[in-house]
Amino acid sequence: MDRYALRIEIDELYADYVACLDDDELERWPEFFTDSCLYKIVPRENYERDLPLALMMCESQGMLRDRVAAVRKTSVFAPRALRHLVGSIRINEEPDGGLRVRANFVLMQSTIDQGVAVFNAGQYLDRLVRLDGRLKFQEKLCILDGSLIAGSLIYPI
Repeated sequence: MDRYALRIEIDELYADYVACLDDDELERWPEFFTDSCLYKIVPRENYERDLPLALMMCESQGMLRDRVAAVRKTSVFAPRALRHLVGSIRINEEPDGGLRVRANFVLMQSTIDQGVAVFNAGQYLDRLVRLDGRLKFQEKLCILDGSLIAGSLIYPI
């Protein structure tokens, strides 16, 4: 696949990923990942110091489904709308055919009582692999620039 076609495919993957979250289609979220995957949300300070503490961590597609079930069935929180902005995507191909992808993100959150505000910003450090002709996340590391979370971390980033 040529570099341009690969970039378009990755751009579409990221656009579909954030649309799934922004449109509150959380049940589709695990489908973006391989069965055996790693999903982590980590403050930048912990990442830079190689500290293991993550704000959210799932080590399989099953754990991602459990997270969705927790949000849908057990969590109590004020209604909110999310809006992800993703850009500055950088792609590095690996010898085994996998891809290392880095992208910046800004996550806006809108609530009835507080209006629209920046929830956090940071970068995705991801590993993508191709399964059955489709790119999927084998690893998704969400590194938050801000170490403080306004309110609580409910949804995936």
